[in-house]
Order: sequence, then structure tokens, then C-alpha cells
Amino acid sequence: MSVMIYHNSHCGTCLAVLDIVRKAGIEPILIDYMTSPPSHEEMLALLLAMDMPPRQLLRTRESAYLSLKLDDESKTDREIIDTMLAHPELIERPIVVTEKGIKLCRPETKVLDLL
Repeated sequence: MSVMIYHNSHCGTCLAVLDIVRKAGIEPILIDYMTSPPSHEEMLALLLAMDMPPRQLLRTRESAYLSLKLDDESKTDREIIDTMLAHPELIERPIVVTEKGIKLCRPETKVLDLL
């Protein structure tokens, strides 16, 4: 089975998901989205596959959330996606991709559904 994780090595949940996947005998492909964020099209595809609006994938506790006025409900989905890609710390994580689907794995046990 192939597993890809949009990963932040400083995130405890990302590390817990990585541990679960490795304990299942799978060495995943890690994408450090902080240094290599997905393209707009890739992000849109991930959101569509998760049936999730962009606003739901925002990390609202990041200082950039308020400084960039992302709490403004008039922001379009495109504006939100573009802002997340320009400021990847705003992307909630980890996002896990397998043949069984794509999920935001918070809490980390959600990854079990994909293995």
C-alpha cells in the first residue's frame, strides 16, 4: 500500500500519524508542505476528495489567521486557498493520501481508516 502524508516534522499529530503508519509496516512518502506546499490545483483536489471547504482546513490559532483577516466571511474559497499556499502554516495537518481515500487525520487515529 502506498501512503503519502502532507507532513510537518514539528507537529505532534503528524509524528503520531507517521508512527502509526510505520507500525503498520508501511514507509510513507512524506511531503513537507511547509517548504513544498501543494499547487492551487493539488490543494483543490485534496479538498474535493475530502469533501471539505477550504475554510475548514484553516488553522485558526495561527497568528497569520487574524493578521491576514481570514476571519472575514466574505473571503472567497480561492482567496482562502491562495492564502494558505502563500502561508502554509495555516494549513491544518496531517493530510494522508492512500488508495482508500484522503483524510485530515486529526485525531491521529483517523489514519487507521485509510490503512
